Amino acid sequence: MGGQSMKHVLIAGAGIVGVSSAIWLQRAGCRVTIVDRTGPASGTSHGNAGVLAAGAVVPVTVPGLMRKAPSMLFTPSSPLFLRWSYLPKLLPFLAKYMSYANDKHVDHYAKSMSSLLHDSVDQHHALAKGTGAEGFVTEEDYCFGYQTHAAFEADGYGWSKRQDQNVPYEVVSGTEYAKYDPLYDGQFETVVRCKSHGRISDPGAYVKALADHFVQQGGELIISNITDVQMDGDHIAALVTDDGPMSADTVLLAMGPWSKKVAHKLGIKVPFESERGYHIELMNPSQMPRAPMMVASGKFVITPMQGRIRAAGVIEFGGLDAPASRAPLELLRTQVANLLPEVEYDDVIEWMGHRPAPADSLPLIGANDTSGKSYSAFGHQHVGLTSGPKTGRLIADLITQKKPNIDLAPFEPTKYHSKSGQL
Repeated sequence: MGGQSMKHVLIAGAGIVGVSSAIWLQRAGCRVTIVDRTGPASGTSHGNAGVLAAGAVVPVTVPGLMRKAPSMLFTPSSPLFLRWSYLPKLLPFLAKYMSYANDKHVDHYAKSMSSLLHDSVDQHHALAKGTGAEGFVTEEDYCFGYQTHAAFEADGYGWSKRQDQNVPYEVVSGTEYAKYDPLYDGQFETVVRCKSHGRISDPGAYVKALADHFVQQGGELIISNITDVQMDGDHIAALVTDDGPMSADTVLLAMGPWSKKVAHKLGIKVPFESERGYHIELMNPSQMPRAPMMVASGKFVITPMQGRIRAAGVIEFGGLDAPASRAPLELLRTQVANLLPEVEYDDVIEWMGHRPAPADSLPLIGANDTSGKSYSAFGHQHVGLTSGPKTGRLIADLITQKKPNIDLAPFEPTKYHSKSGQL
């Protein structure tokens, strides 16, 4: 390993991407420090749907979105929400975001993301091996439930794009699926069972177990708020934290939606917003579903987890600072009550978090410039948990000067490069 064995890497962010990067860098012989404002899995890495969605190769921005979005915003049962007071700040991003709602970009996204996601279950197994977190990873179908077969046929564009990327799936009747999982008897006319997928039974506990292993192996985890960066010309000299400046040979930005400010200061002018996501959990349910289910009509996922059922989904644009809105949570409560009328439970837990969303929906994975002093690994939108281990491995390869085994051009931060340095 030579001189690489003592390279010190400072990682900003302790979600699944930051912790995965830390473990792979540690295994490559680097000295690694993670700094995070609240600790491992305190954000989206805790609150996601828990699905290893290897077939999530179709973005939200599909053709026709521009036509549908206005009516969705004014339909109470729609999974799209907007805090109207935030609209003036959102408009520049929204214009860029909608510009990608075309077939050419969907194909580009699908091909790019397929290379990152297709082996996600194997990547999680490889990351978790020997860490004590192995038991959280299971292999099972990820299902899509349609109330009518016509609704499935209306979704044909997305399934054709998945088919183009060799995503394996099976279409069955709702009656046939109910033989496998009686909990959904009578709820769906058509169910799509995506194969070669997986599930994390407790995402927050999983990431914390990985972080504990990282520390046990000699890694350093510091809980401190990152407030700014000190620059040396165009490069990061140090992260400014509540506990003073922190520096290293290499800095990795993996703070999810909180990465934007630092990235822009580095000249990486990515058009970027927070997608506010919500979940509710039914605690100690009387019945448990057998596999994750995307309820197509409501665009939310029902996932069995340890001691609870989680219903996660909904998109709200409203920035990083506003408190949770009631409407998305009430919508989830109503939809789950209609879907699982016979399930009894002790309590309902509510949560809101932030998904990091670049306008083109593609994450940033790679060097911020040619110096090798800073890298980015953020912007994974709905697939941070799915792609975290592979992203971490790719970052470790780049930092230790190994050639990654996929084309990273679609994810390169430098495609946004600007030398202005203005926030």
